[in-house]
Amino acid sequence: MTELPERDLPPGRHRVLKEHLMSEIGNEKSAATARKVWRRPAFMGPLLAGAVAASMVIALAVSGQSSGDSDGDGADRPPTEAAALLEDIALAAEHSEQLGDIRDDQFVYIESRVGYVRYVMGEKRPHFDPVHKREVWLSVDGTRQGLLREDNDNGESPLDAQPAGIERNTSYRHLQTLPTDPDGMLKWLHRVSENGKSEDQSTFTLVGDLLGESLMPPDVSAALYRAAAKIPGVEVVEDTVDAAGRRGVGVARESDGVREELIFDKRTKAYLGERGVAVRDTVAGLRKGEVAGTRAIMKRVVVDRVRQTS
Repeated sequence: MTELPERDLPPGRHRVLKEHLMSEIGNEKSAATARKVWRRPAFMGPLLAGAVAASMVIALAVSGQSSGDSDGDGADRPPTEAAALLEDIALAAEHSEQLGDIRDDQFVYIESRVGYVRYVMGEKRPHFDPVHKREVWLSVDGTRQGLLREDNDNGESPLDAQPAGIERNTSYRHLQTLPTDPDGMLKWLHRVSENGKSEDQSTFTLVGDLLGESLMPPDVSAALYRAAAKIPGVEVVEDTVDAAGRRGVGVARESDGVREELIFDKRTKAYLGERGVAVRDTVAGLRKGEVAGTRAIMKRVVVDRVRQTS
């Protein structure tokens, strides 16, 4: 088992739970079925298809407010507060301990705490489900079946092996091949986010996806942070809190009335988790200040087999 030091918490996965325009939900004719609403990671969609179908999860793809085709060289723009913070976070990632030898036949185990809103048929207002434990085991090279386990009615679901040679692949071996320069990383993010769209919000969402349930080498994660600094509309939230109650500083972007916050330790700049919070009343029933979803990364280790946790 390879232990990953806290500083090395690689920008991790499971997209913070996003609120969505639920205009068509009222037209559903099914019985009063509770629909859990969260934003499944863009990369993990194919892997979790079985789990989504089994648990009636609505995978939300919320379109962002496009600022144009921002390829993002941004060379002439002065650094913003968010860019300065993300540079500090990138430097911390670059100087973190190396991950050591990781074998192809191993798995990345990630334990988190997660909670999200639920919309129940026939109810006008969503309610927030209790924060609960979530675990994933991800094949290092993508060729072996992994596992998703949640301490709620989602239960357990297998995570299929990921085909080699495709960009939408979250295996550690594939993520090792991503660009280590911020411009190259940003172009890659634009190319693969939300089926090739290059809207700024889709790109920011993909950054969050990569900061959830995955493992990235320090130089790749540093490039990811510097690429995020080039996305228009990114701002700093000076004080926010993850699902475990840990306070930190947030790098955030707002879309459709919900602000997505990626949360970092104020001192070490380690990634803690994420949160989605309504910044105004939304047509989906969220009121200003309500949390749409929250997550905290509790453990990230490399293990030899599925179900091993240390």
